[in-house]
Amino acid sequence: DIGDIVRGKDLYLGYDDKEKDQREKLENKLKDIFKNIKKENNPKLSTLEDEEIREYWWELNRQQVWKALTCEAPPDAKYFRFTCSKGGSIAHEKCQCIDRTAPTNFDYVPQYLR
Repeated sequence: DIGDIVRGKDLYLGYDDKEKDQREKLENKLKDIFKNIKKENNPKLSTLEDEEIREYWWELNRQQVWKALTCEAPPDAKYFRFTCSKGGSIAHEKCQCIDRTAPTNFDYVPQYLR
């Protein structure tokens, strides 16, 4: 899941050396990106730990990430869970809720429970 990867909490480590190498490269790039965010933006961010800056960025950008991932989804694309409207309606039309928000409510459920 992209949120787990961004936040440094992904449990999947790869099944072969090539994939593990790719994961390590990705993690190193993410560390560099977050180090730059921490250093070049708001002075308050400079006091955050690496894990906190990753959480901060994800919370700030997760709706936009979801939109970017689904912008090319066909209009009839369905999300597999009942996640919208507090009553259990299923996400529809480009995997969005009726109010056009992204169903990101699984972001903070531990990965092994999803």
